[in-house]
Amino acid sequence: MAYMSQEGYDKLVAELKRLESIERPKASAAIAEARDKGDLSENSEYDAAKEAQAHLEDKINRMKTTIAEAKIVDTSRLSADAVQILSTVEMTNMGNKAKMTYTIVSESEANLKEGKISIKTPIAQGLLNKKVGDVAEIKIPSGTIKLRIDKITIE
Repeated sequence: MAYMSQEGYDKLVAELKRLESIERPKASAAIAEARDKGDLSENSEYDAAKEAQAHLEDKINRMKTTIAEAKIVDTSRLSADAVQILSTVEMTNMGNKAKMTYTIVSESEANLKEGKISIKTPIAQGLLNKKVGDVAEIKIPSGTIKLRIDKITIE
């Protein structure tokens, strides 16, 4: 089961519809075009098109499973007392005093450019259940970092 925001769920459903209505027909057309070029036993275009279609179908199936198992989190019932999924956390790296803000989301919603990190990342795991003022010591691949929690909000 994947916990996610309504926004993340809606984006996932929209992407699934796009894949099924636009990308799937494109993949079928590419296979048909490659098939029309003749002998399939030596047709690398056909093989590539079939492989692309298989990857697309796998992605569609994974998305359908995620959607079917999704549990929408009612943000109005969440508390900003401690870090949890859908918390936006403002923090300070105690080593270099850099300020950073992340929102902890499900794996399928993670997008670093938007400041959204997966709940399964080491940083998110290290922040869970911490409160404002706490310093979390988190092991990351390059060592250990200390992050002081400055503010927790739910959006």
